[in-house]
Amino acid sequence: MATDALMIDDTGGELRLTLAGRWTLDAVMAADSRLRALSTHPAGRVIVDAHGLTGIDSAGAWALRRTLNAFEVRGIEARLEGLSETYRPILEKAYLPDPAAEIGPPEVNPLIAVLERAGRETLNGLQVARNLLGFLGLVLTWLARAIVQPGRIRFTAVIAQIERTGVNALPIVGLLCFLVGVVLAYMGALQLERFGAKQLTVNLVGVSVLREIGILLTAIIVAGRSGSAFAAQIGTMKVNQEVDALETLGLSAIEVLVLPRVIALMIALPALAVFGDLMGLMGGAVVAIFLLDMSSAQFMTQLVGAVSIWDFSTGLIKAPIFALVIALVGCYDGLNVTGSAESVGQQTTRAVVESIFIVIVLDAAFAIAYAELGI
Repeated sequence: MATDALMIDDTGGELRLTLAGRWTLDAVMAADSRLRALSTHPAGRVIVDAHGLTGIDSAGAWALRRTLNAFEVRGIEARLEGLSETYRPILEKAYLPDPAAEIGPPEVNPLIAVLERAGRETLNGLQVARNLLGFLGLVLTWLARAIVQPGRIRFTAVIAQIERTGVNALPIVGLLCFLVGVVLAYMGALQLERFGAKQLTVNLVGVSVLREIGILLTAIIVAGRSGSAFAAQIGTMKVNQEVDALETLGLSAIEVLVLPRVIALMIALPALAVFGDLMGLMGGAVVAIFLLDMSSAQFMTQLVGAVSIWDFSTGLIKAPIFALVIALVGCYDGLNVTGSAESVGQQTTRAVVESIFIVIVLDAAFAIAYAELGI
């Protein structure tokens, strides 16, 4: 039995397939049914003679590979003879899909996928929390050593960081706190005026700004401004191998890079919080004077009667803790940069998100604690 491109000889238990001419798509289509029928042929050995091939394309190579594979899967020896080295690369690149392999990814229950992702993110969050706690312990150890030996503190770096994180942040902190005070007073006045208690707008602004809004808004601004700067600065030094150079010189990156930023922010953030409180109250005063027809003296009298020293102190107590968190997260993510510009951007974004998240969680914890203590 023969075609132009294929001749089959079955004698003595040996199956010989002789290929001739150009083994291209047209020849494969003509011989395909016969090749498929050979997959169940009870031969003891198969020899494919390719001496007569004068050309082969991807379709021919695929058909040839499929035929050889069909016999090999059944445990029958299949040997290819006489194939020119010119055509062998085409045959090697011909891909035979595994019939037992899945064509597409297995279907996953959407609920299981959501739970799996939630579990993975939870484990990642716990790992980050563990690493941050370890980093906190390391920084506190160096901080205690610096307190015992003040000469180890790099005061020039601390003052420079106070200027960058504190003094340079005054305009943006003041503007945003002032505007938030205006919005808070305006919305409060519109609601309280319905009950004939618009003078209580001063109470609302005073308590909310001093206890929550002032410090929380200031901490979020500092986290986005200074926390990202810490991560970007230290990350860039990590990419440029400056951190490695410090350690080669016998210097600690914690002492040289982290401690000045931590100390500076723990000094600057409380001062910024006080400034933010004043600007927020000033925004409330503007609304009270121009919208509620109150004089500045009336506003101050109502404010003094509405707030106490505890309202101011409860907000200010949070400032050093928020500062420590923001500085730690920014420096930690900066030190975790892996060595590329893309990693610097990723770690900077991560530092902002993590620090703001932790600040808000801590603020909620403080609010619950103050409520339980009756403060």
